[in-house]
Amino acid sequence: MAQAKIGDTVKVHYTGKLSTGVIFDTSEGCDPLEFEIGSGAFIPGFEEAVIGMSPGESKTVQIPPEKGYGNYREDRAITMDKKDFPSDLVPVEGMNLEICISDGSYVPAQVTDVTETTVTLDANHPLVEQTLYFDIKLIEITRSKEPSGNAN
Repeated sequence: MAQAKIGDTVKVHYTGKLSTGVIFDTSEGCDPLEFEIGSGAFIPGFEEAVIGMSPGESKTVQIPPEKGYGNYREDRAITMDKKDFPSDLVPVEGMNLEICISDGSYVPAQVTDVTETTVTLDANHPLVEQTLYFDIKLIEITRSKEPSGNAN
């Protein structure tokens, strides 16, 4: 039976949980998640977990922070003057925003502190520093990239 490998496009059902058992994401009740293994579209530990699985196979994996959303980075949290916010935007702790970074792309950030004069934004992923647990079921390998060989 075929086994998933880097370069394959696969469909999986999954449920992601925290160590407390709280489910933070699932594909159950939806279409399966489709992605190319090794593309970097998902956290490394999730992609690595699918390698070697065969269609119909299920497994539960534990993914440490370094293979998930990483460790907390101080450089992804900034404090700025409140006056630099648009006048029609009133920042509130817990508010989620998208901020433009130096390369022109947008990243999600959460307001983590508001004072009379400053606002602190944190662009670390909400699941940073978390060990994640995934129940994964490989539904199918939809496309396999075969290694190129010499044609005779």
